[in-house]
Formats: sequence, C-alpha cells, structure tokens
Amino acid sequence: MRSRGATLTLLPLAVAALLVAGFVLTPNLRVPNASTPNPTLVVLGAAQYAGKPSPAFQRRLDHALTLYRAGGVQRIVVTGGRRAGDPYTEGGVGATYLARHGVPAGHVIAEERSRTTVQNLQNARATLPPHTPLTLVTDEAHAPRALALARAIGLNANVSASPLSPQVDRSYLLREKVALVAYALIGIRL
Repeated sequence: MRSRGATLTLLPLAVAALLVAGFVLTPNLRVPNASTPNPTLVVLGAAQYAGKPSPAFQRRLDHALTLYRAGGVQRIVVTGGRRAGDPYTEGGVGATYLARHGVPAGHVIAEERSRTTVQNLQNARATLPPHTPLTLVTDEAHAPRALALARAIGLNANVSASPLSPQVDRSYLLREKVALVAYALIGIRL
C-alpha cells in the first residue's frame, strides 16, 4: 500500500508527463513566412561535410537562392563556424555554394566563428550596419526558436523558412520544441 506522501509526490510527475506527451504529439509550431523578404538574408548554419553543405544546409541555401533570384535581396550573410580539426566552416562552405550558383561575391558575407544559433545571430549583426532589417533563412522546425532569439537580442527580423525533409529526425523536432518551451519559461517569446 502506498503512503499518501508517495501519491502526492507522483501526482505532479504524472501531470508533467501528460503535458509533455501532449506537447510532443502536437503539430509543429510554425511562424508565417515573410511575404516579401528584407534586402538582407541571414542563412543560419547547419552542418557541412568535407566542404559540401549537408542536405539540411543545402535546403536553406537553395531557399536563399530562390529569394535572391526573385529580386529585392541585396545581401546574404551565411553563418556557421567549424568543429575542432575541421578545415571548413559552415559560413565559408555556404558562401562558396552561393557563388557557384551565381550570387556575386560582393553580395555574400561569410560569418565563420559561430557554433550556436544565438552566436549566428550576434555575429551576423556585427557584420552589418546597425538596425538592418533581416530575413532569417532556416528550416520550419528551427524558425520559431531562431526568430524568438533574434527578437530577444534586438534584431528587426522576420523569417522565410525552407521546408523540412520528409525524413526529418524526430529528435530534432523534439529538441526544437523543448527549447522553445524553455525559452518561453525564461521570458523569450515570438
């Protein structure tokens, strides 16, 4: 027979488990894509492999190319540093990819020091004139958190998200949802 104290201890855990299960099973929170991108895009880094963009990074870069080719975009900042021992940076790989696809070098800035989303945003801001309106280019799952962080650090930003791969890793989706909830708990909101 359980004691009353044990039951009271398990009750909050059960409620928390139900809330988490409900959260995990809900569809992705999405932010609307900007109808017209700002003249400056910031492509948030994703992995690169031996000097080539990962599939997720390539989708972001291809989305930025589509926006650039549609007109109105004057500058693309590609963010992301390198892992220890890696000769390539995400920012450098992304800039090279865009150049190979016809974006003039003078329209691309490679930010090559950041390792996290907040560093991507802070370092991108440091390469631009103050108060530059930005359109963040990332994927649908990352967009809400990226936009929340951008606004929390004072950036004038909106989002144009690339679609997710049909084979997206469920742990990635969960990580993005949990991070967004954690941000909300500390007061960072969309």
